[in-house]
Amino acid sequence: MAAEIKYSDIMNQLKSGQYKPIYYLMGEEPYFIDKISDYIENNALPEEERGFNQLVMYAMDTTVSQVLERARAYPMMGDRQVIIVKEAQTLAKSADFSELISAYLTKPQEKTVLVFCHKHGTIDKRKKCVAEIAKHGILFDSKILKDSETLMFISACARDNGMQIDQKSCSMLLEFIGTDLSQISNQIEKLAATFPAGADRSITPELIEKHVGISKDYNVFEFRNALINKDIFKANQIAVYYEKNSKNYPLQMVMAVLFQYFANLMVAYYAPEKSDQGIAAQLGLRSTWGVRDYQIGMKNYSAFAVLRIIGEIRTTLAKAQGVDSTANANDGILRELVFKILHSK
Repeated sequence: MAAEIKYSDIMNQLKSGQYKPIYYLMGEEPYFIDKISDYIENNALPEEERGFNQLVMYAMDTTVSQVLERARAYPMMGDRQVIIVKEAQTLAKSADFSELISAYLTKPQEKTVLVFCHKHGTIDKRKKCVAEIAKHGILFDSKILKDSETLMFISACARDNGMQIDQKSCSMLLEFIGTDLSQISNQIEKLAATFPAGADRSITPELIEKHVGISKDYNVFEFRNALINKDIFKANQIAVYYEKNSKNYPLQMVMAVLFQYFANLMVAYYAPEKSDQGIAAQLGLRSTWGVRDYQIGMKNYSAFAVLRIIGEIRTTLAKAQGVDSTANANDGILRELVFKILHSK
């Protein structure tokens, strides 16, 4: 089976002026789908030709037959036409979708660049058209990145904006924003605009605290570290602050960060080799940076305690989501969780 094509490969082809007759962009991560389709929309045709040779269609307002009828036509006074179909997942559910696409691809219009944007899911890969799309064009599955891959994305995004970023700053952005690549990209672009001309363009924790809205003393990164190190005073101090500022620090976000750490800590316990390199390999980390947090965690929490903590985090989140109708995020349930975590052995 052929290797799946990467986002970077597609972008390199497009930037070199290589366009395929068909692109089927699908998957759970909308960021890469948008980046590819936006690049085609903004670069495949000269600006003066877009008015009559470029069309953006929405699946709810059209049919597969109508899309392909337009795709078979020749461009007007130009060498190429571009058709972009948004929300293509609706069309992909049509009973005749695979048959019609396969028929079109027996003799695709070489002067047409046809782009389908199928977000939050994938087409059934058993359908005949899937192999035909891959043969004649690009079939791209945009997958949600793992945390280690998201850290790489943050570094690359900063570099693309002419900046450098250290690993702690990468982790702060990941923990505060999560794996929402669009939000990460927006925040990095926001940071890029803060540098005066001639200044050192390095993203630091202090810069993030100032411009992204992460408090130096109360960010989730510091909260997690307080729990890892069993710093009772600091952990409780931050928990109280979160309960008083639940709009900026929603419990669901805090729980996601804690769950991620303790779930990874449980995985680290299964590492055949407990060295920094062994734990990094077990967790799929590119480097040993960050392994120290798991070494400290294994020192302060037994494997049995970690299992119990994961259960307590799930219970707390369920309460906050209404499983317990008497629970309220501001009624001390976070401090209750902190107590249970810190006293787990």
